[in-house]
Formats: sequence, structure tokens, C-alpha cells
Amino acid sequence: MRLSPSRTVLRRSYQAAVLLSVLAITPLTWAWLSSSGHRTVAGSSPSWISEVPEAPAALVLGAGIRGGAPTPMLARRLDISAELYRAGKVRAILLSGDNSVAGYDEPTVMRDYLTARGVPVRALVLDYAGFDTWDSCVRARDVFGATRLTVVTQVFHLPRAVALCRTAGLETFGVGDDSTKQWAAATYGYAAREFLAAAKGFLDAVVLDSSPVFPGPRETTLDAAIRGG
Repeated sequence: MRLSPSRTVLRRSYQAAVLLSVLAITPLTWAWLSSSGHRTVAGSSPSWISEVPEAPAALVLGAGIRGGAPTPMLARRLDISAELYRAGKVRAILLSGDNSVAGYDEPTVMRDYLTARGVPVRALVLDYAGFDTWDSCVRARDVFGATRLTVVTQVFHLPRAVALCRTAGLETFGVGDDSTKQWAAATYGYAAREFLAAAKGFLDAVVLDSSPVFPGPRETTLDAAIRGG
């Protein structure tokens, strides 16, 4: 004889499913609401750059390197930061990436890419321990002394990046590259991963207030770059 689930079991199963769904979307909702009004899309209009407020520095988040060159998405982030610098929207650029193993040095590759395109090396500051977005935001505050900045990334990552930096206490505006125009398949894949990434970011920033992997010491390189800019 086949037994059917009781109404109580069905009701509780439904309630659990609803709760899990709410928990899954809560971090994304937090990121969108926290960043609302503090972000724009590069190239969305001929005057998009006028929407970006001036800030002492831009924060460019690493997105991988291959063969000594930035990945296409990282190159776009760097191109946008160069546009902001040339337009006088920022006076320095903080390049935050991964250099946790020998032979993999995101910040140096990012610097070389920008200097090859005319951005003066004096305006560039390297953070070799930007292992994830939360670490990059906290280190920008604690290690490099930033209080206000413009974070540059892709649109799918932008709400989380802005929300995390603002939760870290930084006055933050974000500029995103709409990567769907050139890399639609990769973009949708990364966007799907934002469910998990947003959950981790929410846990680090809001629940645990986690310390970065390498929390210090304080550097004055960004201060000098801002003054020089």
C-alpha cells in the first residue's frame, strides 16, 4: 500500500521551500537596494561619464590574467578606469588583485596594461592581496586609507561590489561594463554565480564583519598618488 504525505508534511515542506527561496534571494536583494542610486553603466549614453561623481580614487577589482595579459573583462575594467582618470573623475587608481602564488600577479599586469595606454605610473597603486571583493574593500579602507572611491567592474558584479564597499564604510559609486554586448554566454554564467557570491559577501560583511586574509599594515602609497594626481 502506497502512503501519501500528510497535509502537515506537505505544508511544512512548502514552508521550508519558501524559506530557502527567500534566503537565496535576500543577499542579492540587499546588494541591489544598498547600491541603488550609486552606480551607472559605462557607455550607456554619450554623457555617461557626467553621471560619475568625482572621487579621489578608482578601485579596479581583479578579474583574472592569462599569459601575462588581463582577461578581456579585466581589460574593460582597466579601460574604464583610464577614461575616468583622463576625464578628471579620479586622481589615482587602486589596482586590487591576486598575487597569492608565484607567477600569478594580477596587480602588476594591471599596472603594465594601464601604463602602456598612457596612464602615469605615479597615479597607480597596487594591492597584491585583493583576494575577493570584500577583502579589496576593507583593505582599501584600512590599508590604503581610502574614504571615498569609484569602484569599477562588470554590471553583473556591480551591485555587490558597491554594496560591500559601502558596508565597509566607504563612500562609493560604481561604474560597470555591460559585458553582455561582447561576452553574453560568459556574462550569464557569472551572473548565475552571483547568488552564491552575494551570499558569501553578505555573510562576510553584514553577519561576520570578517577581516581580510591580510589586514595590514597601513600604507601611504594611495595618499601620495592622490596628492600627485
